[in-house]
Amino acid sequence: MKIVFMGSPDFSVPVLEALHQAHEIVAVYCQPPRPAGRGKADRPTPVHARALALGLPVRHPVSLRTDQAVAEFAALGADVAVVVAYGLILPQAILDAPRLGCLNIHASLLPRWRGAAPIHRAIMAGDAETGICIMQMEAGLDTGPVLLREAVAIGAEETTADLHDRLSAMGARLILRALDQLPMAAVPQPDQGVTYAAKIDKAEARIDWTRPATQVDRLIRGLSPFPGAWCDVGGERVKLLRCRLAPGRGVPGRVLGGWVIACGTGAIEVLEAQREGKRPAAAKELLNGLKLPEVLG
Repeated sequence: MKIVFMGSPDFSVPVLEALHQAHEIVAVYCQPPRPAGRGKADRPTPVHARALALGLPVRHPVSLRTDQAVAEFAALGADVAVVVAYGLILPQAILDAPRLGCLNIHASLLPRWRGAAPIHRAIMAGDAETGICIMQMEAGLDTGPVLLREAVAIGAEETTADLHDRLSAMGARLILRALDQLPMAAVPQPDQGVTYAAKIDKAEARIDWTRPATQVDRLIRGLSPFPGAWCDVGGERVKLLRCRLAPGRGVPGRVLGGWVIACGTGAIEVLEAQREGKRPAAAKELLNGLKLPEVLG
C-alpha cells in the first residue's frame, strides 16, 4: 500500500517505523525545523530525523492550504495517509486526495479527550483507562468515525511519559491491523461524552498544596516530564516528576518527613524531582544537596 505519513514528535516515530517495514511510504510530512537549544540552531522534528535515517523523502510545508501544496500532495498518488500528531489542520482537499482517505491515530477513547493533549488530560482528570482510536479523518476536530479502538488501564503511579510510550506502541500495532482490513466500516462517534483536551498551559504547572492529595498526585504525574509540575523549595523552583499517594496530614505544603508532603487533604510522597539546571534524579538523592524547608511554597 502506498502511504503518505504525517507526524512530527517522538510519539509518531514508532508508527513511522512500523509502516516503513510493512508498506511503501511515498512521502513523510512533518513540522519544519525550528530553533532549539542554547545555540538556537534549527532542529528537525524527531519524525524528520528518523525519516532521513530511513532514506525516506521528507516535506515540511508551513501550510497545506495553497493550491501548490494540494497539487504536490495529490501527485503522490497515495492509497491512504496516516496522520499522528502532525500539527497542521488538513483542509478538505488534502483529506480527499488519497484513494482511501486519511486515517488518524488518536491517543484517547473518543469522543473523550478530542484535541491536543489527550494523554496529559486523561491522567490529570483521574481517568481509570484510556486507549487508542484509529479514526477516519474529516474536517472537524477529531470528530471522524472510528475504525478500531483499544483500551488500556492507567496505572496508579503512571506518568504521561510512561503512558505516552505504551500508547505509541499500541498505535503502531493498531494502524497496521486497520490497513490490512481496509476498506472497513467505521463507527460514528456518539454525541454523548465529548470532552476536549486543551493544550497544556505552563500556568497550570505550579502546585497548589491546598488541593486534595489525589489532585496534586494527578497534576504531577500528568505534567511529567513536560512542562513539569513545580513548587518553591526554599526559593528554588523544583519540578516534581514522580509521586504516589501517602499516609499523613498537616498544613498544606508541610514536609512530614523525607519527601512526604501534606496537601489540603491527605499527602503525597515525591519519588523523582528535578532542580533548576540539573537532570532528573530520585527524590531521596536530592536530599543530599537540597535542604527542604518546613513548608514548601
